[in-house]
This record gives sequence, structure tokens and C-alpha cells, in this order.
Amino acid sequence: MSNRVTNVTSTALLTDQYELTMLSAALQAGTADRPCVFEVFARRLPDGRRYGVLAGTGRLLDALADFRFTDDELDALRGIVDADTLTWLADYRFTGEIDGYREGELYFPGSPVLTVRGGFAEAVILETLVLSILNHDSAIASATARMVNAAAGRPIIEMGSRRTHEQAAVAASRAAYLAGVTATSNLEAARTFGVPSAGTAAHSFTLSFATPDGPDERTAFAAQIDALGVGTTLLVDTFDITTGVANAIDVAGPELGGVRIDSGDLGVLTRQVRAQLDDLGARNTKIVVSGDLDEYAIASLRAEPVDTYGVGTSLVTGSGAPTAGMVYKLVEVDGLPVAKRASHKESHGGAKRAVRLARDTGTILEEVVLTGGPLDTADIPGIGSLDVRELQIPLVRDGDVVDDVPDLNDAREHLARGLVSLPWEGLGLSHGDPAVPTRYVSRPETR
Repeated sequence: MSNRVTNVTSTALLTDQYELTMLSAALQAGTADRPCVFEVFARRLPDGRRYGVLAGTGRLLDALADFRFTDDELDALRGIVDADTLTWLADYRFTGEIDGYREGELYFPGSPVLTVRGGFAEAVILETLVLSILNHDSAIASATARMVNAAAGRPIIEMGSRRTHEQAAVAASRAAYLAGVTATSNLEAARTFGVPSAGTAAHSFTLSFATPDGPDERTAFAAQIDALGVGTTLLVDTFDITTGVANAIDVAGPELGGVRIDSGDLGVLTRQVRAQLDDLGARNTKIVVSGDLDEYAIASLRAEPVDTYGVGTSLVTGSGAPTAGMVYKLVEVDGLPVAKRASHKESHGGAKRAVRLARDTGTILEEVVLTGGPLDTADIPGIGSLDVRELQIPLVRDGDVVDDVPDLNDAREHLARGLVSLPWEGLGLSHGDPAVPTRYVSRPETR
């Protein structure tokens, strides 16, 4: 058995076994084709978070197109499901409808970010695919948005590839770009998704120029400049930072593009380096900082002469990007609302719509989830003269992706506008309630 991870041509086995055993039982029971509605939502936000950012929708739609059971997938399932189930899977194609929040939309507890309509069997087997993509990418985008806000307009480079799974790194770069980073170090993300890439050199490059007489930082810098030009960024903290800065400017001249600091007390060091650069006439040379930065570290450096941040571990790992906690729940069967009642895992039955209420200034006041069937938004209690915006858009019709689904750049721009619309306290890094409350409104006879 190979241990090599490859890009698969089918996404059908990126799933959990219980989805196929449920399918098998439903086929035997005659309930596989019952019309159903599944919804994706988060019951709560991660601890300390005030909002979430929906990301991964574009990747999900691409993965849905590849959700097919070829001979290879069917062979892998022999002995796991019965022959009738294998026959059904061989002809599988999702033929239903999907609506959802557009990618880059803010979400809050209870927001129905995705609605899947179809027969029970064809919809239930999408659960893991949907959740694995949306939970991962939304976690990354939500974490990144906080960092971008903390950076207060200064660029951030995503460089977390070495801290996560090789394929997750590509998805993380995409989600981080959606949420506002300027560039990524990951070249596959640049190729696949068009994310701008950036990168120069690591400590190993400087160390590789060691001689019997000791380190030769100047020769290393000269080699990098010869290859990349004076606009490059030199890593100056391999040895002594003060000496490193002096060597960098001596070799490159005052037009050096930038210096990077990857360790130490970054607040103190950036002030010292800025003063040294200015004294050497390199007033336009930028300072890039990296080294286990998160939103709190970035915020603490807001008053310091930092020009660009490099963020890795805290962006791509669970400590910095806790799971979005989204679930995929059956809410309607044959037009009848159904809901889970287990303690702390309650859900609201019935298919839903969601609208967002805002002042005429654009500031969001409330998210309203409409249940119990058609309801004119004008009849929402307390709506008054507030602006109302429908949140779900068509994504899939008759199994095919609609033509005008927003792309990655659209999602990036949409999120930037959405963050501006949050109440100001919602952008803070302190713990608190969701920045926008969620209210459920039903038709009078269904309350």
C-alpha cells in the first residue's frame, strides 16, 4: 500500500462510512428518495470570537462536480456496502438544489450558511465533504480576518505551509487570501487559485555560506541581491541583528527593499532597526516581522515601525484557527419540519431563509432567520425602515453550478465590505457575545 498523498480525480471517498451505511439502509427501507432539506450552520462561535467568515464555497462546488463513484471507488467499497448500494452509487450524480450565503459572507450562531435540497440518499452522502471543506476554510478565514483587522492596513504574508498538511496548506492559502492577506508563500496556491506569491530566503541560505573562518553573512547577502535585485528582503537576524542590518545596507545600498526579523522582542527590535536604517540613509527600506505571530501579537505591534507581517502557525493550526463548528442537519422531510432535541445540540426544524437588517449607514443590527414557510420580509416585527438584505443566493440547480457564482476575488471584496459594516465593538479582540444577534421569526400559526 502506498503512503503517497496524491490529488484524487474523484472526491466520493472523502467521506465517512456511516453516510454509505445510512444510504444502504435507506435503499432497503424505500426512503432513499424522500425529498429532504439539509442545512449547514454553527450552533455557536468559537470561544472569544465575535463573528465568523464563510469560506470554501468555491472549493466545495468544484468538489461536488467530482463526486462520482468510478470503478476504483466502487472496488474500495466492496465488503463495506452491499451490491444494491454499489449499483446505486455507480450512477450517482447530485441532482438537487443548493442555496447558501455567498463566499466571504459574515455568519453568526444559527446562520443557515448552506441549504441542500434533494432526495435523502443523494443529499446525506454529501455531509462530510461539505463540512470538511467549509469548517476548515471558514476557520482559516475567520482567524485571518482578525489578524488583518489587527494589522490596520499593513500587509500580511501567509507562510503557514510548513505547519500543516500539504494539501490543507493550499486550501489555507486560498482562505487566507479571501480574508485579506496580501500574498502567500505557497506556490501551489498561486498556481491553482491565483493567489499572489512572495518569498526570499531562510536562515539556511545565510548559513550555507559559512567558511573555515566562520560565518560570511555579507557574501550571502550579496548572492541574494545578485539573483533577486536590491528590491529583495534580507533576513538580518541569523547572527547579530545590528551587524546584519549594517551588512545588508553596506552590500545592497540604501535602496534595499526590506529586512526581515524572525525572532526576539519584535517591538524593541523594530524600533532599533528602524533607527539604524534611517541613520544609514535607508529610509525607504521596509521592515518585515515574522515568528509565531497571531492577532494579539500583531495588535501589540500596531504602534511600532512594522511594514509587513508574516504569519504562519497561528493561521493554519487549531490554536489560532479553531474549528468553525459547523454541522449538517436534516431539517425537513416531505415538507415536514424535523429537528434534533438533544441537550445542547438543539436545532430549529424546517427550511429557512435569512436576512440581515442594517441602518442606512450600513451598520448591521441583526440577523433574522425566517422559519415556517413564506413570510414577507416587510412583516418582520421591528423592521421599521431598516435596510433588509437576503443572505442566501442560488449555487446549484438540477445538480449543476449556476453561472454567476461569485469567484475568489469577489468573495475577498465582499468580506472587506462586510467587516466595515460590523458594529465597531464586533471588531475587537476581547471576548464577548456575537457582534450581531440572531433572531428567529416564524409565521404566526407555526410559532
